[in-house]
Amino acid sequence: MSKPEILLETSRFRVVREGRLTNHGQAYTREYVQHPGAVTIIPLVDDDHLCLIRNYRLAVHETLVELPAGTIDAGEDPAETALREITEETGYRADRVELIGHFWMSPGILDERMWVFVAHGLTPGPPQREANEEIENLVVTRAAALEMVHDGTIQDAKTIAALMLLARTRS
Repeated sequence: MSKPEILLETSRFRVVREGRLTNHGQAYTREYVQHPGAVTIIPLVDDDHLCLIRNYRLAVHETLVELPAGTIDAGEDPAETALREITEETGYRADRVELIGHFWMSPGILDERMWVFVAHGLTPGPPQREANEEIENLVVTRAAALEMVHDGTIQDAKTIAALMLLARTRS
């Protein structure tokens, strides 16, 4: 194993090159993105409704229908991130969040782990969005959210995965 070589460092992630030996003694090198991890939150407005967001994403030049999400700050517990991000992006404040799962976003090129929380006991309020965020709340039923996955309206992988976890844990 070689020490990772930093190729690019930004405020949110870094790109590294690292080498290692396979179980068969074959050497190889790969580049990947190191990321501090993130959360996605399923805001339950009531027993049957949740809050999605419409969010413009520069990387794909589209407004996507997603769940609120955000990057974990250094030293921050993922549950704290979830409580912070739901308020920032939707304006809702949650009494509590419940972890229902986690997964790797794209482990072939990225070490980002995504933690999925359900937010309970919501109180509406003003969002605290960053100046560059183009976000709009979209409250829908659980069934409508799943239909949006099946009909292709929701194309965001973290949202699809989180809604499937919710369906599995809250049938």
